[in-house]
Amino acid sequence: MRKDLQSWWSSTNVSNAKAKVQKSAKKTAISIFIGLLLTGISFIILSPLIDMISKSFMDIQDFYNPLVYLIPKTLSLYNYKSAIQFLDYKNSLIFTSLFVSVITILQAFICSLVGYGFARFRFPYSNVLFGLVILTIVIPPQTFMVKMYMQFRFFDIFNIATLIRGEPLNLLNTPFPLLLLTLFGMGLRSGLYIYMFRQFFRGLPKEIEEAAFIDGAGRFYTYFKVMLPNAVPNIITVMLFSFVWQFNDTFYSSTFMTKYNFMSTMLSTVTTNFSASIGTIKVDPNLATLVTYAAVLLAIAPIIIIYLLLQKYFIEGIERSGIVG
Repeated sequence: MRKDLQSWWSSTNVSNAKAKVQKSAKKTAISIFIGLLLTGISFIILSPLIDMISKSFMDIQDFYNPLVYLIPKTLSLYNYKSAIQFLDYKNSLIFTSLFVSVITILQAFICSLVGYGFARFRFPYSNVLFGLVILTIVIPPQTFMVKMYMQFRFFDIFNIATLIRGEPLNLLNTPFPLLLLTLFGMGLRSGLYIYMFRQFFRGLPKEIEEAAFIDGAGRFYTYFKVMLPNAVPNIITVMLFSFVWQFNDTFYSSTFMTKYNFMSTMLSTVTTNFSASIGTIKVDPNLATLVTYAAVLLAIAPIIIIYLLLQKYFIEGIERSGIVG
């Protein structure tokens, strides 16, 4: 009897050990498969950027050399020197960063205020108005760009300018069109930011505001001192989105501010300006392409740095904004 029990116990231990080994092997195989899958997907996504970085340091001989792959034989900074020259990198970066920063701060404030109003206040036709906000996300701005262009070309509210000056104001090639659009919640992607703030503020417990009201705080005091500090992750997310999209924008800047050297508009002319600088000499189109690669990397470098510094808040804001899911 004892031998039978020992035999049964030992066989049970062996089967349990085998089950554990199989379970562990299965987990390891799944982890390896997931790792390989993520590595492959990451390579597919990052391979164009890796190829661009590699070729931006190549000279034209390495580009035509079939033995050179990713790692150049001789590192060349000619492409970056040319890109800095034709981008007017220092001036365009400073101007674009300052202007976009102003727009970003203004847009985050206005959109947070509107989003808070939609989340906490009930007023006539609030759902209809929010539906119009959603339409600004769905409808591309190109559909009403002619109307906006004419509005700012002949800007005159209630014919006041005509009465004073004798003619409407021309706001084109000034910062006012973008500032006015942002101020009234119609800036680039403002509808999306309003939606993000509305979802975020709806997720906050109402007891926070009720406690502030009991202490005698008004609506604006509660908004500035209670709600906004809780919305810091979402504010950073919106500001990061706004900065990136404004920094890369070519549509609004080329429509309303054609005389200003934005980074995005300068980037779109690098290839043409580089070819024109050579003069009558025939330009190898691949050389112009290498210079363009370097210009693109210089243009996106500030955005990558900002994202690396703020990625923690960016991810937290995305999770709490209501976009995912």
